Amino acid sequence: MKKAILPILSLILAGSACKKSSSTPDPVLEKYMSITAASTWNYRLVNNVTAVTTNYTLSSTTRDSTINGRAYHVFSNSNTGAGEYYFISGNDYYTFRKLGIATSSTTMEDNYMKDNSPVGTSWPQTVNLSITGVPFPIPITVTYTITEKGSSRIVNGVTYTDVIHVSGNITSSLIPAANLTTDIQNYFARRYGMIETNNKLALNFMGVSQNVDNKTVLISADIK
Repeated sequence: MKKAILPILSLILAGSACKKSSSTPDPVLEKYMSITAASTWNYRLVNNVTAVTTNYTLSSTTRDSTINGRAYHVFSNSNTGAGEYYFISGNDYYTFRKLGIATSSTTMEDNYMKDNSPVGTSWPQTVNLSITGVPFPIPITVTYTITEKGSSRIVNGVTYTDVIHVSGNITSSLIPAANLTTDIQNYFARRYGMIETNNKLALNFMGVSQNVDNKTVLISADIK
């Protein structure tokens, strides 16, 4: 009996060992942007209106800047010489930026991506836009929608996987839809962040006219 019991105990112990190993937590997935200092991204911006192509480098600095109670990490842009500001809170990604509409200098905290939201999820953000020549603020609503998740995309000959595609649209309760049309398509890859963006905007309102059609693609990156 004692001899028979030993193999049974061995099997039970082996089974317990297997159960313990299977409870090992899954590795933590990388975010859809790195804020590690000294990381760099090389981009190419093509302005389809002026037919001008600009290459620039976005670099992660060692600095943070507090904006509306949030510690935004500061990046430097070699083309503009100005800082760019990004903040990650859980699954939400923010940037603090100018809207870039007409001659406005209005800034906003732009929640441009949610990496845990299912396809079809939309979220609006409204801000009052001040435009030179227009005597009153214009309410602008920026709405993003998760269009695709888990897809792959080839950008500049590189295949990126686990890509999130976010579509954007800008509307206003004061500007007729025919006078403000937009088409924003952003693509984000895990770890690399933004790998491609296509922005189109046509505005014709109260003597203010603007036409934007540009495309930005990631050429290379050195993520620390």
